[in-house]
Amino acid sequence: MDVLVRLEARPSDSPVVAHVNSIPVLPFGTRSRREVVTLYGVADAQSLALALAATVESERLEAHTGVVRHLGVWPDRGAVGDSAWRDGTTGRLVTQDLDIPLLTLEARASELLGLCGSTLRRVAAGLAMPDWPEGTERALSFSFVSTNAVASGGAGHSLEDDAGVESWLDSIRQADAFTFEIEGD
Repeated sequence: MDVLVRLEARPSDSPVVAHVNSIPVLPFGTRSRREVVTLYGVADAQSLALALAATVESERLEAHTGVVRHLGVWPDRGAVGDSAWRDGTTGRLVTQDLDIPLLTLEARASELLGLCGSTLRRVAAGLAMPDWPEGTERALSFSFVSTNAVASGGAGHSLEDDAGVESWLDSIRQADAFTFEIEGD
C-alpha cells in the first residue's frame, strides 16, 4: 500500500487529528492501493500512526475489492467514516459506515510505532521541517511492504527500511533544488 501524507493547518472549528482517504488499485498501472492521509496541525509520529492504524483496521474489517474509504480520526472518538464499493453481481454502489474505537486505534498505532517508529518519525519530521518553500503543499509518500502482515501482527514486515526512506528524502530535496549538508561534531 502506498501512502501519501499531507500536512495542513488545523481547522479552527474542529479537533480532527487526520483524514484518511483510500483509493483502490486501478486496473491500468498502479501497483497498489493509495492511502491519502491528511494530518492537521503539527505533524508527529503518534498522529501519523493513529491515521495509519485507521487505514489498517478499516482494511481488516472489509473483504471487498475496489473499496474507497473516507475516515476522520478524532482524539476522543477514534475513526469514523464510510466505505463504498461496487457489488460484483449487480453493479450497484454499496456503502457501509465505519466506526473504529479509539482504544483499537491506539493499540494498532502502538504496534505500528513498535514496528516502524523510526520511519514514521522521519516522515513526520520531514513534514515539520521549517524550510519548505512558501506556498508549497507539504506532502511526502512511502509504502507499506505488507498491510496484511501489519494487520495480523507480523513482525517480519514493516515499512520500507530507513536507508531507503532517507535516500528517497535526499532525492526529493535535490529534485526541489534543496540539499542539506549536516556537519558532524
